[in-house]
Amino acid sequence: MTLPFDIDRLLASLTLEEKAALTSGLDFWQTKPVSRPDDGVEVPSIWVSDGPHGLRKQAQAEAFAESTPATCFPTAAALGSSWDPDLLRRVGEALGRETGAQKVHVLLGPGVNIKRTPLCGRNFEYVSEDPHLAGELGAAIVEGIQAQGVGTSLKHFAANNQETARMTVSSDVDERTLREIYLPAFETVVKRAQPWTVMCAYNKLNGTYASEHHWLLTEVLRDEWGFEGLVVSDWGAVHDRVTALAAGLDLQMPSGGTRPDDEVVAAVRDGRLDEAVLDQAARRVLRLVAQGIEGARSTDEHRVDDAAHHALAREAAAAGTVLLKNDEVDGRPLLPMDPAAGDVLLVGEFARTPRYQGAGSSQVNPTRLDDALGALRAVLGDVPFEPGFTIAGGPEGDDDALLAAAVAAARDAGTVVAFLGLPGPDESEGYDRKHLDLPDSQVALVRAVAAVNPRVVVVLANGSAVTVSAWHDLVPAVVETWLGGQAGGSAIADVLTGAVAPSGRLTETIPHRLVDTPAFGSFPGEAGHSRYGEGVLVGYRWYDTREVDVAYPFGHGLTYTSFDWSDLAVAVEGAGDSARVSVALTVTNVGPRAGAEVVQVYVRDPESTLVRPVRELRAFAKVALEPDESHRVELTLDARALSFWHPALGRWVVEGGEFVVEAASSSRDLRLSATVHVDSEPIVLPLTRWSTIHEWVSHPTGHPILRDAFAAAGAPALDGPELAWAADVPLKVLSDWNGTPLTADDLDALLAAVAATE
Repeated sequence: MTLPFDIDRLLASLTLEEKAALTSGLDFWQTKPVSRPDDGVEVPSIWVSDGPHGLRKQAQAEAFAESTPATCFPTAAALGSSWDPDLLRRVGEALGRETGAQKVHVLLGPGVNIKRTPLCGRNFEYVSEDPHLAGELGAAIVEGIQAQGVGTSLKHFAANNQETARMTVSSDVDERTLREIYLPAFETVVKRAQPWTVMCAYNKLNGTYASEHHWLLTEVLRDEWGFEGLVVSDWGAVHDRVTALAAGLDLQMPSGGTRPDDEVVAAVRDGRLDEAVLDQAARRVLRLVAQGIEGARSTDEHRVDDAAHHALAREAAAAGTVLLKNDEVDGRPLLPMDPAAGDVLLVGEFARTPRYQGAGSSQVNPTRLDDALGALRAVLGDVPFEPGFTIAGGPEGDDDALLAAAVAAARDAGTVVAFLGLPGPDESEGYDRKHLDLPDSQVALVRAVAAVNPRVVVVLANGSAVTVSAWHDLVPAVVETWLGGQAGGSAIADVLTGAVAPSGRLTETIPHRLVDTPAFGSFPGEAGHSRYGEGVLVGYRWYDTREVDVAYPFGHGLTYTSFDWSDLAVAVEGAGDSARVSVALTVTNVGPRAGAEVVQVYVRDPESTLVRPVRELRAFAKVALEPDESHRVELTLDARALSFWHPALGRWVVEGGEFVVEAASSSRDLRLSATVHVDSEPIVLPLTRWSTIHEWVSHPTGHPILRDAFAAAGAPALDGPELAWAADVPLKVLSDWNGTPLTADDLDALLAAVAATE
């Protein structure tokens, strides 16, 4: 991108006070301008607005519920369930067009935080419990938005996995878990798409606020990943701008008044903050402003086609719809419904009053809104409807009377479609859910209707997983739509009637019970700390490794046809950190109609020196096929797909040996597999004074050096039964004991001898 002004020249002409001012917002949504026309100094403001599934441009901070109408696309929970990077890129392009047309320069999204628990109130804004999937889809939507000359803000960096006490809680996470679970999605998006900004989170990470975390914002984000853009705070996440600037933050939002600016100026003048640090932050702000101004020149030509964007939202909502269950009734699967069959009853207030987005900063004022009742009546005719229960935001009524009317109508209906879900107040930014259950009135409705009619389809609308165990076995068909955006009602009609074949797959496991979930007992924490005690066993990594029964596994989803998988070929090239594994297989549509299959490639490490999940998603591809059509799917796994983060070595490690490559349609539906051997360098841990006897014995050079020293002192053999009890005793401790064959000076000499061989 060609920038509209010389950043270095402009920076050199700014005063200390002006540079400090640039690191704060002007108000809630604009960056701060600088204007000295007599000196040729002009830094304009640029505008940022909330996303991530639609533009929420509001004029004033206090007008939170009011914003310019914009297309409300499906939330990330629904978009992610499409498993379709190309679709997300197209949605991103549409978001970029609408953002640019409204003279907004940066759209604040996407969010790629991991769904550590289904209780997180903001899960609807996030893609998945899996970091590979979240990273791939997050990169696609960033690429789409930024291709339109509009910036993005990748959020919330990092370990922001709950709303409870989100502005003060410390997420206490070991480095391996951070590296393998909570950072990779951010890393993928940064390296592949270079978002214009990254937004730091509210929370603390291991006791330090994210806005003040040098390791996170500078050492990892910039030095390791090569991030080139600006780090902006979440709104209100900066508590000490001087410390934050030193850590790598560039822009505090919103405006904090003049005091933080004055504090920065004072810190520079008294030497507490190097002016070069402030210069770097101001330079990044100037670069963002320049990008925004230059991008706006291309967006001036944008003409937003509301109808086309609504159609895209409808396509995306259908693509993210997951058919969980579709049993046979009277000799054929209950879905799709025949539009000509008639005799359909719709129950559930959500059919009339749709739940289509979450609450909080992502809430969009839609350009139009489709409801399932109207959409299905347009296809099926004037089908009857009974609300069955009341919800917040819908018409008032008596739940008992509504239930009785719905059951009476269901007795004589051919097929009943029950629209259930979480009411809006049940999940939102700002607080977490307390349980996983649907409201009692809805459970009562589906159980009562199923008791009088064997042909019941349940359609769910919710931002994160809900338990289905109380009613699941009573109905033959279940459809999960998540929060499908403004066109979700029409998308539901498309899927139910077969105009579109469902192709969504779960991006999060649906558990039976809250007590089965990975973070149960440590979420949301206590005394200001949330301890991530489950480590790397998050989501399906937890359920599958521990063999916990679930309602529906990660990656699951049905469609209206069937597929055959065959001819798996797996080959290894290179070794160690240069290893690459090519995976190829053939997928054939052997069913009666067109459909899409999602090929999921997992890697399993049967033997590892560290505990690893039983399998991990490492690649995927979505394939659309006509009946009898075949496609050869080819995917490549790099060394990172085989690696784990070694805490002692502080780096990614490929541990040589056998790996199992599994081609699957879910984490528990394994279709094909192959075992391959990957060569790698042996893992040698560095020896220190605190290394144990066992660690010395396992060391290729330390073992003979220590063995000879023990032999010279007449001590028992290292691997003999006499010292079996001492295998985990550090040599430092052994050297402190009187009467042992090793003194502190001896230990220093042993370490020097080892170092001399390296």
